[in-house]
Amino acid sequence: MAGGESSKPRPGPQQEDAGTPSRCAMILAAGRGERMRPLTDTLPKPLLPVAGKPMIEWHLKALAEAGLQEVVINVSWLAEAIIAALGDGQRWGLRLHFSREGEPPLETGGGIVRALPWLGEGPFLVINGDVWTDLDLAGLVMPEARLAHLVMVPNPEHHPHGDFYLHQGRLATAPPGARLTFSGIGLYRAALFDECGPGRFPLAPLLTAAMDRGEVSGEVWDGVWSDIGTVARLEALRQTAGT
Repeated sequence: MAGGESSKPRPGPQQEDAGTPSRCAMILAAGRGERMRPLTDTLPKPLLPVAGKPMIEWHLKALAEAGLQEVVINVSWLAEAIIAALGDGQRWGLRLHFSREGEPPLETGGGIVRALPWLGEGPFLVINGDVWTDLDLAGLVMPEARLAHLVMVPNPEHHPHGDFYLHQGRLATAPPGARLTFSGIGLYRAALFDECGPGRFPLAPLLTAAMDRGEVSGEVWDGVWSDIGTVARLEALRQTAGT
């Protein structure tokens, strides 16, 4: 999460109706980071440093600046290292809750369901622990009639075909609209997971089903954003953001 204030104004036209800002947040931090090995063999991916501090600390700083107070972090690989490094969150003015998933981790859908007792009915913000952005999180608003609201970005080189189509503020799995990449940042309501039990499962099938029902909205962010999924991308980010 890039430090300081957002360098670009938020685009307004993609918001289709008035909505509700989030009050709680979740950082997804349970992954093994296989593509980041050997760096992640002894240090969990969220603690890899960028610009002088662990990546996850940039997220916590941004969430605090956005006015959120309750943050859930799911942990699995080297979980105790993350918990020890972050503590209770008081240094950021946050209350941190750690959702210990064990091995293997529960994937995104299962991880969110396990964290729902902390997150409430929503809307709540979920952000991947391995993205870097200067998006103003305080500006994200969930439209009242939707179960999810996703931040989309222009397709990066490593994902040229995108994920979903955005047209008039709604996301779909088919045209019309521009096919864009999901940034790993979104707002959700607990009702999206009403039919889900505990266990390990992905988020994508829930989203695509909700899109088919017209229940997912989206907006475009074309400011700073990077998915730090490989060692090469981490090193490229360090070159621009500082080590």
